[in-house]
Amino acid sequence: MEQFFLYSSIVLTIIIAVPLIRVVQGPTIFDRLLATNAIATKTLVLICLIGFLFDRIDMFIDITLAYAILGFIGSLTIAKFLESPKTSTKNE
Repeated sequence: MEQFFLYSSIVLTIIIAVPLIRVVQGPTIFDRLLATNAIATKTLVLICLIGFLFDRIDMFIDITLAYAILGFIGSLTIAKFLESPKTSTKNE
């Protein structure tokens, strides 16, 4: 069973690389934001798998919840920043 979690973690790490390309080359900020959210979601699963590997799932679930909350707040902050109208400081 430990081999299954190990191989799943390796595959998940490789899958995280796909949205990483979109973060680097994304044509718009929205593409980068969505790719960052995808990476964060896959990282949550990866942290849980690592918890299973080390037989400390209770500790890693707490870490995962904190990481999920921080990712959600970060996404909301960026979305709110992008939604706000741009203010210019013109001297009249």
